[in-house]
Amino acid sequence: TALQAPDDSTPEPAPLAPALAAGIGVADLELHLLLEAVYRVSGYDFREYAPATLKRRITERVRAESVATITGLLERVLHDPPAMARFIDALTRNASSPFREPQFFSAFRERVLPRLRTFPHVRIWVIGSGEDAYSLAILLREAEFYHRTRIYATDASDVAIDRAKSGGFPTELIDEYSERYVEAGGARRFSDYIDVVGNQAVFKSGLRDQIILAQHNLATDGSFNEFHLVVARNVITHFNRTLAYRAHQVIFESLIRLGYLGVSSKETLRYTPHQRAYEEIDATERFYRRLR
Repeated sequence: TALQAPDDSTPEPAPLAPALAAGIGVADLELHLLLEAVYRVSGYDFREYAPATLKRRITERVRAESVATITGLLERVLHDPPAMARFIDALTRNASSPFREPQFFSAFRERVLPRLRTFPHVRIWVIGSGEDAYSLAILLREAEFYHRTRIYATDASDVAIDRAKSGGFPTELIDEYSERYVEAGGARRFSDYIDVVGNQAVFKSGLRDQIILAQHNLATDGSFNEFHLVVARNVITHFNRTLAYRAHQVIFESLIRLGYLGVSSKETLRYTPHQRAYEEIDATERFYRRLR
């Protein structure tokens, strides 16, 4: 279920003439046509994603779809709806897993959670990672604070939402995730939160009690609620400067005053539109508090 109605307006495509005059290569022309076509057919706009991210992921899709060129990929996604869904998922997917970078969750537990406790009820927005939502739910439950929270976990594609709803992962990863959970300061055993069915582990259904999973595209959609904490790790890094500026604006509008923002350790709010409106509360794990 989308949290925001799609924009039905379809602007004219960006002109090709200036690029051609500058000597654009065939591959760049193919890329331009592919992104325009995907936008017109699906409404997903990847035209302002970081060029390096685009080229790497589209090259992977060319290989995965067993076509020879970007033009071949264009034909495939236009005429095969499942291929379009796979394309959108591949370009929006944020590589993540439970308790990835456990120091982030340790910092959340020690530096942010005590401050969230001062609110009677807390809304959390997790962008682009259902795994982060489950990880936070575990820590909140151990802190006996889960019943006072609501976690909105969003992703850009329906495929990603379905994957998050399943809450499953291979059993061979249980030991790795258990180690991360311990590093994050977990108070029990990671196995207490999963059920094993065959070769798949699945998060227990009780962890979904306060999680709402829904489609929302940070690249094109606006704010839909006010939150006490926004977690957006390794999402904005895939955008170019213009799109990143827009994404930070949406996040800023979504945070209450004295709300918190968590990004990855490789990200910073420097040169973002509202950098002076935040104070850094953990320089290593990049937690910030909105002051105004």
